[in-house]
Amino acid sequence: MSSAIKYYYHPRCSTCKKAKAFLEANGISPHEIDITQKAPTKADLKAMLKVYGGDLRRLFNTSGMQYRDLGLKDKVGKMSEKQALDLLSSNGMLVKRPFLLFSGGGLVGFRVQDWKAALL
Repeated sequence: MSSAIKYYYHPRCSTCKKAKAFLEANGISPHEIDITQKAPTKADLKAMLKVYGGDLRRLFNTSGMQYRDLGLKDKVGKMSEKQALDLLSSNGMLVKRPFLLFSGGGLVGFRVQDWKAALL
């Protein structure tokens, strides 16, 4: 596994830095994408949504300022999948990160035990 892995990250996010250190320490060199510059594609979001059993809320950065500013807490549950994916693919700051997509799976957020189980 390496360049087949897409790693969406925020350059100033401490959790993303921990995830990157984990990847480096384990010899994994993903294709890195700055989520502030390029949001995940709808295809990538759909793939991740499948990993999480269709739970749209898992894809949102619920602790982010833009999530709060847009009042999404009360709106996400009422959105169609298409509406949610359109919104997420248009604004990377709304996407939970780090966002790691690989053949046969994916991970959002960084929990060491989950990353070890999925990648090692």
